[in-house]
Amino acid sequence: MKNINYYPTYEEMLYPEKINKHLRQKAIKALNNDELNTLNLLNLTWKNQNNTVRKIVLPPKLTGVKANIVVLLGKYFPSGSHKVGPAYTTLIEGFVDGNILPDKNTVLSPSTGNFGIGSAYICTLMGYDSIVVMPENVSIERHQIIKKYGGKLELTPSCDSDVILTLQKTYELVKKNPSYRILAQFEIFSNYRFHRYVTGNSAIQAVKNLGNEKIACYCSAPGSGGTLAAGDEIKKVFPKCKIAAVEPYESSTLSTGRRGQHRIEGIGDKMCTLIHNVLNTDFVVCIKDEQAMLGLKIIHDCTKELKKLGIDKDTVQYMKNLFGPSGICNIIAAIKMAKQLNLSAEDNVVTIATDGFDRYGSVLKKLNTQYKHIDTFTIKEWINNIFLQQTQDYIYDFRDNNSKEKLYLQKEKDWIKFGHSKKYLDSMKNMSFWDNEYSQIKEYDKKIKALRQK
Repeated sequence: MKNINYYPTYEEMLYPEKINKHLRQKAIKALNNDELNTLNLLNLTWKNQNNTVRKIVLPPKLTGVKANIVVLLGKYFPSGSHKVGPAYTTLIEGFVDGNILPDKNTVLSPSTGNFGIGSAYICTLMGYDSIVVMPENVSIERHQIIKKYGGKLELTPSCDSDVILTLQKTYELVKKNPSYRILAQFEIFSNYRFHRYVTGNSAIQAVKNLGNEKIACYCSAPGSGGTLAAGDEIKKVFPKCKIAAVEPYESSTLSTGRRGQHRIEGIGDKMCTLIHNVLNTDFVVCIKDEQAMLGLKIIHDCTKELKKLGIDKDTVQYMKNLFGPSGICNIIAAIKMAKQLNLSAEDNVVTIATDGFDRYGSVLKKLNTQYKHIDTFTIKEWINNIFLQQTQDYIYDFRDNNSKEKLYLQKEKDWIKFGHSKKYLDSMKNMSFWDNEYSQIKEYDKKIKALRQK
């Protein structure tokens, strides 16, 4: 383990203002000027240097709905994605519990991209060797960034949507080498704890002084299931809030059982992850990958047409680099849900942009070879179809018990084969299970503080 003086607690990731002011200022400086400085552990937060949540409220002239669409921005985390937060909590919990030691263990991270990037980054800061198990056909930028942070790659012969193949490969590697330890984002509850506490409460703070200061709907692609955990905390504060899980239409596993291929990197599919609390899933929304990809192109490339809508030029320029395909996917789902719930100008819908555009240049380049010589009329049609006149199709209501049982059966199908018992899975049908996992934050914060005294 490197000589690190200050490991942040869960509480300090939510409230960075509680960190020693001198250290906090040094960390803020390091975020922009010294990426691999260990002080960046203190920047694992949704908040900026003024301790306000990094977000954008999308202009209604883009969304076509009255409700405020609030997007939390993950690109400002160290390593460029909020996934670095649960990567840290999973590693620090393993360390303080004595299960993952830098002089004995190599860290394995099954991922389709951002979690792998985040774990490679955190491992470098904390002195661990790391291997990221991921599909070979994700954007080349993802592979390059992992290598930049010192992580090794173990690639599976698949595309971004083949999460189960990365898990199978990870378990195979551990069987061959018992010194390997898995940062198992899909099944370890440090991921759930980070997002329920840090992301959930950050979302609640993000709507302060906005509309009625409540959250009417929270939308997120499951991915690992972590970001959906924010909804558990949001529902505690706003019980009427609806939680919408977002998945690709082409691989609508949760809603229809379909397991096809798609192009929305980072969204996850083909399973109901172990840490997905289906008790609080009210809707599942399917988004076609073409809409997400063209939405990315519109935001990044079609600035002239966006300005013609009456959107402020500074906002148009600012949005260019805020989103990747999964962020656009979440935004489209948020628009759909605002219409589905008939929300007013006082209502707030919160969603997540996991990362920014910086790791998708090659994706856009491929898209541009598909759509050459696009005229203004076509771009206007895209804007209308994807944003302004988005439809309410492919929204599935999961509020009844039969629908939730369907998700439990999917979870059994996915996780019994990875060694989890039916009895354990059945225990997840009670909210006390999730609250018990959540309550462990206090004990881990004590252990992290004790570590700082050594």
